[in-house]
Amino acid sequence: MLEDLGSLTAAPCIYVIVALSVLLDVFLPVLPSGFLVIAAATAAAGAGAADAVEAAATGTAGSAAGVPDLLVLALCAATASVLGDLAAYRLARRGGERFDRAIARSRRLSSAQARLGTALVRGGGPLVLLARFAPAGRSVVSLGAGAAHRAVREFLPWSALAGLVWAGYSVSLGYLGGQWLGASWFGAAVSVLALLAAGSAAAYALRRHPRPSGPRPDGAA
Repeated sequence: MLEDLGSLTAAPCIYVIVALSVLLDVFLPVLPSGFLVIAAATAAAGAGAADAVEAAATGTAGSAAGVPDLLVLALCAATASVLGDLAAYRLARRGGERFDRAIARSRRLSSAQARLGTALVRGGGPLVLLARFAPAGRSVVSLGAGAAHRAVREFLPWSALAGLVWAGYSVSLGYLGGQWLGASWFGAAVSVLALLAAGSAAAYALRRHPRPSGPRPDGAA
């Protein structure tokens, strides 16, 4: 079971791979950052279970070498998420018309911007949490906040919270999938489906979010 995911999650390379994928998928939403986080957590869960069985059988402490630590994995993913958001925010803040043309060339980003942009601007900072799970929502939030010249103090706390929640949720899905279904591709796939379901629900909630009648709240992104 564990061997099915071992080549993908061999430590310490997995931390670098996860960090780069999460960092860059704000610009390239097609990168499988969520799958990588879940697969690594699934392998770690399987290694922990196998380690416990070995320790019980031999009376010694087993070894989980070659798989990531769950807490380090979550912190790595969350930190990379925030850094990627800030990079996109800074790029959009300074990009001007060239940035607008670049967004227009991306069908996925322009489509997401059309669907989510108004809701995010009017709904305020808490919607950044939902957008982190929605397809391309992170890109729309980060790039949109920079293009609108929102203050970094309004954007950064919500970005950090969204990154922590997303990373914790993804790692938890992978861990539970590995515990219940084994450290296999099947277990990772079921966990990824749960992450995609959360993304679909978040996108639906963003589209259905009512527009407030009063002034736009602070912290909107």
